[in-house]
Amino acid sequence: MFITGSLVNGIAIGAGALLGASLARIPEGIKGTVMHAIGLAVVVLGLQMGLKGENFLLVILSLTAGAVVGELLKIDERLNDLGNWLEQKVGSKGSGSISQGFVTATLIFVIGAMGVIGALDSGIRGNHEVLFTKSLIDGITALILTTTLGIGVLFSAVPVLLYEGLIALFATQIDRFVSPEWMDAFILEMTAAGGVMIFAIGLNLLQITNIRIANLLPAIAFVALFVTIWP
Repeated sequence: MFITGSLVNGIAIGAGALLGASLARIPEGIKGTVMHAIGLAVVVLGLQMGLKGENFLLVILSLTAGAVVGELLKIDERLNDLGNWLEQKVGSKGSGSISQGFVTATLIFVIGAMGVIGALDSGIRGNHEVLFTKSLIDGITALILTTTLGIGVLFSAVPVLLYEGLIALFATQIDRFVSPEWMDAFILEMTAAGGVMIFAIGLNLLQITNIRIANLLPAIAFVALFVTIWP
């Protein structure tokens, strides 16, 4: 089945979050240190991803254009509204804000090339190995995030499942209309743009900044556009 990898990824996030919720009753001092460790690790991950691009001017233009569109569409505000709605429906159980956990985890799990590559492999070749690997990583990450950000991390499994599932379902059409060279270039520059966003997530987790990262998400679409028209 095309979406097997996506389903496993969503289940792994949910399982990790539920396990993390059972470990949420840990001292605040430990939680603070763990959050700093996560933030530092995310910063390093973003830096590694950001340095993989070959055309950083394209990345800068994509992020700039994406930021303008994201601000006009108020994506960050709408995503937080969704998180707040979940918090009202479910109630804030345990530690952490459901909205913060949902938004932060969604951005961490969705941004990056691994989900795109894995979903394309699932849809075109029926090979779920990349998404299975991502599932293991995301499950562990969800467990750790839930201990500090709360049960809101659990709900991030839904957008991850929809995002990867849709790519997998339309993978054959995508493969038919784009060349391997274009896809390689897109993955490379998308990884770099995503790395900048991941870096910003780490800074937010460290409470150094308060960047509206979701408003940068349209940059991914601009990466695809600029890769197409770039000389």
